[in-house]
Amino acid sequence: MNKAYEPLLTPWKIGNCEIKNRIVLTSMGGTDLFGWMEVNHFDKEGARFIMEIAKNNVGLILPGCQPVYNPMLGQWLHKKKSMFKELGKWMPEFHKTGAKLFVQLTAGFGRSFTVSEMMEKLYTNKALRVLSKPVMNFDMITASASPSPNRWSDKIPSRELTKEEIQRFIDSFAQSAKLLKEAGVDGVEVHAVHEGYLLDQFALKYVNKRTDEYGGSLENRYRFAAEIVKAIKKECGKDFPVSLRYSVISKTKGFRQGALPGEEYTEVGRDMAESEIAAKFLQDAGYDMLNCDNGTYDAWYWAHPPIYMPENCNLEDVEHIKKFVDIPVVCAGRLTLDAASKAIAEGKLDGAGFARNFLADPAWFTKVINDKEDDIRPCILCHNGCFNMCHYKGVPNDQELSDSLHLARCAVNAEMMQWNKHYIKKTDSPKTVRIIGGGIGGMETARVAALRGHKPVIYEKSGVLGGTFIAASAESYKGKLRDLLEWYKREMKKLNVEIHFNTEIKDVAQFGTDPVVIATGSAARVLKKVPGHEKMIEACEYLLGKEVGDNVAVIGGGLTGCEIAYELALHGKKVSIVEMKDDLIAQTGVCLANSSYLREWFAWKNVPVYLETTLKEVKDGSVVCTDKAGKTIEIPCDSVISSAGYIPTPLTTKEKNKNVELVGDCLAIGNLKSVIWRAYDVAMKL
Repeated sequence: MNKAYEPLLTPWKIGNCEIKNRIVLTSMGGTDLFGWMEVNHFDKEGARFIMEIAKNNVGLILPGCQPVYNPMLGQWLHKKKSMFKELGKWMPEFHKTGAKLFVQLTAGFGRSFTVSEMMEKLYTNKALRVLSKPVMNFDMITASASPSPNRWSDKIPSRELTKEEIQRFIDSFAQSAKLLKEAGVDGVEVHAVHEGYLLDQFALKYVNKRTDEYGGSLENRYRFAAEIVKAIKKECGKDFPVSLRYSVISKTKGFRQGALPGEEYTEVGRDMAESEIAAKFLQDAGYDMLNCDNGTYDAWYWAHPPIYMPENCNLEDVEHIKKFVDIPVVCAGRLTLDAASKAIAEGKLDGAGFARNFLADPAWFTKVINDKEDDIRPCILCHNGCFNMCHYKGVPNDQELSDSLHLARCAVNAEMMQWNKHYIKKTDSPKTVRIIGGGIGGMETARVAALRGHKPVIYEKSGVLGGTFIAASAESYKGKLRDLLEWYKREMKKLNVEIHFNTEIKDVAQFGTDPVVIATGSAARVLKKVPGHEKMIEACEYLLGKEVGDNVAVIGGGLTGCEIAYELALHGKKVSIVEMKDDLIAQTGVCLANSSYLREWFAWKNVPVYLETTLKEVKDGSVVCTDKAGKTIEIPCDSVISSAGYIPTPLTTKEKNKNVELVGDCLAIGNLKSVIWRAYDVAMKL
């Protein structure tokens, strides 16, 4: 192990509970022990994930947040005692790993509850609202400190919780914690004065407008959280550890308005001055640890940092707040091992929080310990598999229901939380598998096929592996994507995959009866009807190094176009974005944490964005467009980049040859998740 990381292996204490090292798995929805958005039960899939992480040298493990009031069917967690007994039977096996387990209990979501189009229909139709109430009581689920707008939808407002309802939450926290203690759990974490969830909505002045004892002064606004820990301690004893998930600063300008790194703004939530007092107040109420980051759902990119956010984005604020408390403090949010180790060694931090890294590679910290860091499959911060809650103008959460109900899956690791669907099963009849194309889809097919015992052979028409992912990972801020590409290349070497470079296959008939996998990708859509289209630079051409001028028009405001515009602006170019739709990144599968960062960054930096605008002509020195009213707009520019999408380019089709399977964009244009998951599916069938 790198000597610089040795501080991470030192023990520490939360109250009287000793933790063997400083690595903390922070909670993720979908890794729950009692089920997620379903009837409460001891969840064997969640338990399998937790056990896997415990076996991989993690000191403290926090499963996904467990609502004390289940949004589905309105169950109170403490009333189903049988699942606590099942947990108790499981805990001795867990403790053999040497890890400690704190179960995270949540009061819920309030105005942050993720609303879908189906939910809007259920709520806005009075008859359906009555019929659906026993299953999903929106009036209760979305209730907040005060009447306020939902983060995702204007159609389902939040009402004010009554004092009687607040007390029911407090009682359930205490009773649930007692049952967890009796099951052998080492502690609980209260979720959360953090990220703009329900308890945080009580704490934040821009949401909480109450005039009773739960509103107004700092003491009143944090009373709900304080009464919860006092009730838990009364029920479980003062030595039973209780952590608090805590956002140091809200980083919020208003409802649905975040504050970006480096931006000057007026804080409407918790600023550092208030946080210094609040952290001490919460410690004195009885909390034994603060598990920290920043942000709210209105500034979601702080709590769920996309790749555009700087590394260690929350560390400085967390180090500062530690000066005001005497209890341990954990930091999470794009944390690096180097920064975490240094902060712990200097006494500025107690625990290092990581989450989605464990979805990409559950054994990543074990590999660090064993000096095998090159073998770690990296998280690329895409949120495509784990948290693709998507939002753009005119829609609530535009996410597939299967994704909503199955969080904590992973774009780059098809097996994660899909073990019944994706697993390595050795073949009884090894075959030579011909793979046409050495991009990510081709390499994932080869990797899984080789692990199963087949002999994959890749034919790549260029001289390098990677395909369009080389361009997709080219921007300066996409180091994690380049790490993933290098990981795949190393896997090909480790598995001795035969690769034929500079070999173009035009007809698969030469392979006889051998199974063939086509992974030939896609081609850029050319806007041939636009006069002057030949003057445009295609997105991949730019990403692969083609020079552009100082004033660039990007045609297409989807994710690719916006990321290119962001890269150009970072390098000092003057950029304009032209998009036909009514919002930027108006596409499914892109998490709001990612898309809101880019939209708000362009607004902050005054990047001209022309929505509902159509390109009509490319001239020397400008582009001519029309807006939705038919008005002509001429935008000056030196260069024009086309990001108008892609068209599948399969070599052949499955219908023509039953031995052929298609993976990746040659089958259908998607994202990295769809490419990798489809490749895994195909490799399992071989």
